[in-house]
Amino acid sequence: MTTDVTPIGMPAVHEERVPRRAGRSYFIRTFGCQMNEHDSERIAGLLEADGMVPTGDVRRADVVIVNTCTIRENADQRLYGYLGSLKAEKQRNPGLRIVVGGCAAQKDKDAVRERAGWVDVVFGTHNTHRVVDLLDRVDEWGPVTEIWEESGNPDDAPSMLPSRRESDHSAWVTITTGCNNSCTFCIVPIVRGPEISRRPGDVISEIRRLADDGVVEVTLLGQNVNSYGRDLDLNGRQPLFADLLRRAGEIEGIGRIRYTSPHPKDIKEDVALAMAETAAVAAQLHLPLQSGSDRILAAMHRGYTGTRFLEKLAMARDIVPDLSVSTDIIVGFPGETEADFERTLEVVREARFDSAYMFQFSPRPGTPAAEMGDAVPADAIQERFDRLVTLQNAITHERNRERVGRIETVLVEGPSKRNPLVATTRTEGNRIVHVDGVFEPGRFFDVRITRAAPHYLEGVQV
Repeated sequence: MTTDVTPIGMPAVHEERVPRRAGRSYFIRTFGCQMNEHDSERIAGLLEADGMVPTGDVRRADVVIVNTCTIRENADQRLYGYLGSLKAEKQRNPGLRIVVGGCAAQKDKDAVRERAGWVDVVFGTHNTHRVVDLLDRVDEWGPVTEIWEESGNPDDAPSMLPSRRESDHSAWVTITTGCNNSCTFCIVPIVRGPEISRRPGDVISEIRRLADDGVVEVTLLGQNVNSYGRDLDLNGRQPLFADLLRRAGEIEGIGRIRYTSPHPKDIKEDVALAMAETAAVAAQLHLPLQSGSDRILAAMHRGYTGTRFLEKLAMARDIVPDLSVSTDIIVGFPGETEADFERTLEVVREARFDSAYMFQFSPRPGTPAAEMGDAVPADAIQERFDRLVTLQNAITHERNRERVGRIETVLVEGPSKRNPLVATTRTEGNRIVHVDGVFEPGRFFDVRITRAAPHYLEGVQV
């Protein structure tokens, strides 16, 4: 575990604060995406700057942080189920502080209060930097719900706060928060606000600091990284994401750079060229399709057609050698017909994604899609979903078998969970490779791929 408490651009209030909870323990439970994971790292850093220590046992914690997600309906169900289990802990230990933050808290602060009255603090996505102050207020005044802000401050971006990373060799770096797109199924713009870009100098300075701390891999985070910098004006010129990739790739010590996620309507040749020409940038692209049907894509407000998506994909593959591509697909969007779904299957067959995150449509209150009629019957959604999974799993296995016999450069993540004498490593194309032996996490070396399973590879060190 790594704690970094010398962030760039921290407000003086954090620098001057006298730790008040020295020796007390905290436990963090995170639901959701990479953004939430990164937020949790920053929350942990703030708590440790206040003198607290982590614990892996919720029963030993003095403070429990629940960092929430609200992308899909089951995320809410999991949240309230978990909060229900914490009620007993609160009864056993009345001094326990239970804190709920993240997207669900931003969207449903009143519902959290109503359904889980034993929660002490509820705060939104723009107030991560205030978690310690809110705990102080609980100690003095009782349970609080933080004042909600409509948009964030770039000086309070998650990457500007102290961090306790789960990995010594790999780190998230936020380049934008929020989103300006209007996808009808997505609640992100509602809970995270409009897009705000960090200044490129701040991003590069943070990556340099991470490299000095031993980090060898960074992942640049944004809801739509392709639009990075459109809200900035530096000497009359907007910084481009391609420029940021090139500058990050020049930083000594950083051996691998990833990013997530681009939007298909916005990705252009300049980004693909930056990937191809910058050695540290991984030849790996996550390009969310969502649907192959033009009619459904229009209803989703995605801004492209199935054909245009395939053209963008072909462009990226033509420019970036051996590009690995993953995607997101939603099954059962309102009004989806069998013909619409068959078109999705056609695009998947042509695209031959290396992997895919596949979801059944879940209406989120507050989004336009939740108000649309013509819901697809649940049994039809399940049947279509099963067909899609079967198709994509077969393609993934085929793509994996194509790697057998090849030499790949991998990054060691650590010992396998099943066998400590086997290392779990990851290729530039984001494939897991299991390698016999014990290797230091954060080390790069070459392997020859010897076997392909449906969702991982096996190899031997060269």
